[in-house]
Amino acid sequence: MHNITPSQIDAFARDGAVCLPGLFADWVDVIKDGIAANMENPGPYAAENLHAGEAGRFFDDYWNWHRIPAFADIMASSPAPEAAASLMQSHTAQFFHDHVLVKEPGTSKPTPWHQDAPYYFVEGKQTVSFWIPVDPVKDASLRVIAGSHKWDKMVLPVRWLAEDNFYANDDDFLPVPDPDVEPDKFPTLEWAMQPGDAVAFDFRAVHGARGNMARTRRRALSLRYVGDDARYVTRQGPTSPPFPGHDMQDGARLRSDWFPVVWPNKE
Repeated sequence: MHNITPSQIDAFARDGAVCLPGLFADWVDVIKDGIAANMENPGPYAAENLHAGEAGRFFDDYWNWHRIPAFADIMASSPAPEAAASLMQSHTAQFFHDHVLVKEPGTSKPTPWHQDAPYYFVEGKQTVSFWIPVDPVKDASLRVIAGSHKWDKMVLPVRWLAEDNFYANDDDFLPVPDPDVEPDKFPTLEWAMQPGDAVAFDFRAVHGARGNMARTRRRALSLRYVGDDARYVTRQGPTSPPFPGHDMQDGARLRSDWFPVVWPNKE
């Protein structure tokens, strides 16, 4: 597996996140085209994450690869599948979903600190997301709490706009951390990034992002993959995405007709 180095694999295992400079440099225009198509024609899960009167725009949408050719192309044919398998130390890489996140200039609202895992119906240690900006990013880059993928409990999931709890029963979760208040307790990783760079992070890694007060947009695509040990698990409430009608049972592999296995490449 040639596109990921041993030191990057070690960093991902240790910290739950690693920066991969230039991994998608040849795919920036494809990603831009996909984001533009998504924003022009949002899917059923598209959201505007600002309250009335808040400046800027914070748009996100997910699970659109089946209707946006650019996303279908990058999820299967870019370096992502092989890199995902390498980082997860998995024989296979199975695509979970795509996620577009756009913060327009002057958007002060941060992306709240959260883990992806409690929102998803996936259980397993072999998971990875690639966060890929197509604009230069400095202050609005992804931030990750180092080592948080190894915590004994998951962080309580909250809704981004309503800012209330995602599940009714929060006893099994940790409270949402605030590294800006307790930096010694929660050391963070973040990187200035160029278009086509990527941060790879574990579904269990706690992450967030500052608002975008730059004069340029901050467009990013996330691609999410699971590995050999990923299994379906029932969560307390609806998952995000909900994937209605999937018919999977606890302990099952994700169905490959909805979640294609893209590594090894069968072509």
